[in-house]
Amino acid sequence: MTRSLTLLLILLLALPVRAETYAGRDDVRAFIADLQARDGFDPDALATLFAATKPIAAVIKAILPPKDPAIRSWQTYRSRFVEPRRIAAGRRFWHLHARTLAQAEAKYGVPAEIILGIIGVETIYGQQTGRFNTFAALTTLAFDYPPRAELFRSELEALLLLARDEKRSPLAYQGSFAGALGLPQFLPSSLRQWGTDFDGDGRVDLTDAADAIGSVANFLKEHGWEKDGPVAFPALVNGDAPPPYDGSPPQALPADMPNVIAPHAPAQPAALVDFVTPDAPTSYCLGYHNFWVLMRYNRSSFYAMAVYDLAQALKAER
Repeated sequence: MTRSLTLLLILLLALPVRAETYAGRDDVRAFIADLQARDGFDPDALATLFAATKPIAAVIKAILPPKDPAIRSWQTYRSRFVEPRRIAAGRRFWHLHARTLAQAEAKYGVPAEIILGIIGVETIYGQQTGRFNTFAALTTLAFDYPPRAELFRSELEALLLLARDEKRSPLAYQGSFAGALGLPQFLPSSLRQWGTDFDGDGRVDLTDAADAIGSVANFLKEHGWEKDGPVAFPALVNGDAPPPYDGSPPQALPADMPNVIAPHAPAQPAALVDFVTPDAPTSYCLGYHNFWVLMRYNRSSFYAMAVYDLAQALKAER
């Protein structure tokens, strides 16, 4: 973290979030004018929405990095997601929605267990979808969290467009502190682009299991998921530790990787991915194209591997 960003976060923590509504603020007026020009929104209607919206202090608190960040640990991270409660919930969800999962797998080529892995990691199959008003949460982040204001203003605009498309009030949505929605936790822009009416009822509802399943599968397919392609394969490193994985697309064949031991690994382009745990040997895997596709959902190798490991645990139980 840069010194300037650290100082900014200290100031954000020290200052209370404004208690008044967003009515009358110059930055909000400018945003309204932009939306009127770009999307044809009624400025008076938008002003009314912002006048009814107050900042949410809990949103700022939730998004700030911890003052004392924990040491990065793969074993700790994995234990949060590949554990008995989540596996049991996934097993029940698979039983209830087996037909829909099979249909999604047939249509998009994404295995049912991978779809289940994402929904399980994101929300424990709908148990933890968030309780924040999405418009208020995104407004708070768009105007009172400078480090990522541009992103959240874009998502706030996407929410308003989504509400207009669906003929709903922008105040009707509920989700995470960061504005993510439904079982798969799509941001509004992702919902508009990859959300799928998989049950054919004429609307996309990510609180509905069928639409959530279809939307996850559609997202992965559109990001390049290869049907029947490998995801990850265990590997050993014999010699000096290689540089940490930088998230780039897989390019090297396993046989061409120096000091890497991975008998029987698929002979396809892969990347050597490291999983660091303090006071324990670093574990490695070969991450193939589909592993990289999982990282399009969340740009973290820990996340992608947790999804894959949960998927494999569910498949083994199935």
